[in-house]
Amino acid sequence: MNLTPSTLFLDIGGVLLTNGWDRNARKQASQQFNLDLPELEERHHLTFDTYEEGKLSLEEYLTRIVFYEPRSFTREAFINFIQSQSQPYNEMIDMICALKKKYNLKIAVVNNEGKEFNEFRTSKFKLNSFVDFFISSCYVHMRKPDADIFKLALNIAQVAPEEVLYIEDRPMFISVAESLDIKGIVHKDYDSTKVALKEFGLSV
Repeated sequence: MNLTPSTLFLDIGGVLLTNGWDRNARKQASQQFNLDLPELEERHHLTFDTYEEGKLSLEEYLTRIVFYEPRSFTREAFINFIQSQSQPYNEMIDMICALKKKYNLKIAVVNNEGKEFNEFRTSKFKLNSFVDFFISSCYVHMRKPDADIFKLALNIAQVAPEEVLYIEDRPMFISVAESLDIKGIVHKDYDSTKVALKEFGLSV
């Protein structure tokens, strides 16, 4: 029988909010701003991990991927476009809030995200109204799937792995967490996650 979790570890992109700056958003950006998509993708993949680890500012990241040559549009216009890609999954947010209240759960975000994106999304969608702490790559300078980010999250939460349930849309990251005895749900959609949560004793 499963121990009812005392703590939820949550990803943001793909679980609580849209990914925001994913492959589809970059494709849209290339069309709207007349950018060479293969070049944008290559530059993004070469440098995005460094940005997410908090070792580059957003300004530096954008210089590397877009503004390495003169453009007909401003940085502000490009940043506004990126921010517009973030949308909430309101059903998921409402369910997490209801579970927190009903079971007095600790809620921790464990996510890969650049500092400026992270702060914008946290503020815009009021994530800190129900998240107790953020173990975000930009602050801790490590990224999933590095197992150390989960170890750090456990230490900050002051809980044993067996007390944690981790909701994440990427199966590899769930597997890494499970190697540390953290139980996980691979999030596909609201309905299936709601059913899976009930199996762990958490129902709304």
